Amino acid sequence: MHRSINISLPGILFVMVHLACIAVFWTGIAWWAVGLCAFMFFTRKFGITGAFHRYFSHRSYKTSRPFQFFLAFLGGAAAQKGALWWAAHHRHHHKHSDTELDIHSAKLEGFYWSHVGWVLSKEYEEYDANSVRDLNKFPELVWLDRYIFIPPVVAAVFCFLVGHLFGNAWEGLVVGFFISTVILYHTTFSINSLCHMFGSRRYETGEESKNSLWLAILTMGEGWHNNHHHYPLSCRQGFFWYELDITYYILLGLEKLGLVWELQAPPKRMLKPEAMTAINKLKVEEPTPELAEVA
Repeated sequence: MHRSINISLPGILFVMVHLACIAVFWTGIAWWAVGLCAFMFFTRKFGITGAFHRYFSHRSYKTSRPFQFFLAFLGGAAAQKGALWWAAHHRHHHKHSDTELDIHSAKLEGFYWSHVGWVLSKEYEEYDANSVRDLNKFPELVWLDRYIFIPPVVAAVFCFLVGHLFGNAWEGLVVGFFISTVILYHTTFSINSLCHMFGSRRYETGEESKNSLWLAILTMGEGWHNNHHHYPLSCRQGFFWYELDITYYILLGLEKLGLVWELQAPPKRMLKPEAMTAINKLKVEEPTPELAEVA
């Protein structure tokens, strides 16, 4: 399958955000700017992983309506459109993963389209409102989805003002906002592309999702993608204690504060060795040493 490139207005702005990073050669990078960049990355990354993905897309925990709005705003500040748009397309991906109906299948359409091509395309500017009826009943979420530029502009202004306090407003904007936003883009998109191309599989899921430790580190736990596709309702994507999932640890902290509750976890039966269908299938398919010698 091949798609034609028909770039949207948000796609043009996406390219401009990348080009704006070149200005760092004029602004320089001080240690305070690196710290601001890291802060903007990790807070807004949680807006994607903990909010847009695990809450709005999969409803893997519950929260209050005011905190729901905060989560939608925080995710929107990552400049990846609104919670309704994001959740609708992600739910569609899970329903049709790695089939011809999948909007970003690395298996069928390769790295470029699954990583960034579909994001730039006019083909996916709209979304199926029926797939997010549980969300579009909230007028404040619909408002944020209509005015998608407000949260990222607020984030950019914040970085500019912090930079001003440190004596270089433009450095705050370029390093704190533009560079962190580009890192946010590509770590998020790597789950759609690389996590369907490289890694290990624990479960047979009918598509090509894979687990990746290094992507889990870069994305605050999203790299346990095969786990996630096997049981999307779990807000814990690292199913075992040794699978690093920073997003889940943050959600546990928010639960202690009473801001979120009813965090979903994978059923215990899924954690038993006999449930790990992809691993068991691989063991069955591997010839024993004696058979290998005969062959």
